Amino acid sequence: MRITEWPEDERPRERLLKHGAAALSEAELLAIFLRSGIAGKSAVDLGRELIARFGSLHRLFAATLEEVAAIAGLGPAKYAQLKAVIEMVRRALAEEIGERDALASPREVRDFLQLTLGGRAHEVFVALFLDAQNRLLASEELFRGTLTQTSVYPREVVKTALKHNAAGVIFAHNHPSGVAEPSRADELLTQTLKQALSLVEIKTLDHFIVAGTRTVSFAERGLL
Repeated sequence: MRITEWPEDERPRERLLKHGAAALSEAELLAIFLRSGIAGKSAVDLGRELIARFGSLHRLFAATLEEVAAIAGLGPAKYAQLKAVIEMVRRALAEEIGERDALASPREVRDFLQLTLGGRAHEVFVALFLDAQNRLLASEELFRGTLTQTSVYPREVVKTALKHNAAGVIFAHNHPSGVAEPSRADELLTQTLKQALSLVEIKTLDHFIVAGTRTVSFAERGLL
């Protein structure tokens, strides 16, 4: 049965307009994005299939074109739309961090990092460069490694921070293994970067590890 033939109070779009987006399931939200189903499957059915295939929204967001297009009814156009939506949300969060003290907006920082790093297949190291009021100046992917490690060069980090005239830096990298706990190597790297930046009077404010849906803060753990 097509969604347009469902009772009005069960249709995702009408429910969203009446109760707000938070009232909808992930499959229903995806159905609104997909707009239509295929023969034998409603848009909600397709939404459920996407969640079942990838296991979570953040894994869907990180999926490749080939992985998404493997599901009947989807293709390059839908993939491009999905990536555009994700990027708009990521930029909106960046604007939020750019307009207020990042340390006073930890939820926005974590959400931004989840969209930037969550679900990535390889380890990626990024830095958020902040001004004296802890507002975001720029976000840059500095290094990309293998599934188990990445090479981070303190001199390059310092040079990039100076280029942005940053007063503070927040580091972040992902653990594709799904284990969010900081390793001893992560702790040593953080201390090395902190010392290098302190020589040019730039503060290291935090280092986040993103693993799946978990985000761990070094500052909260007392590791800075």
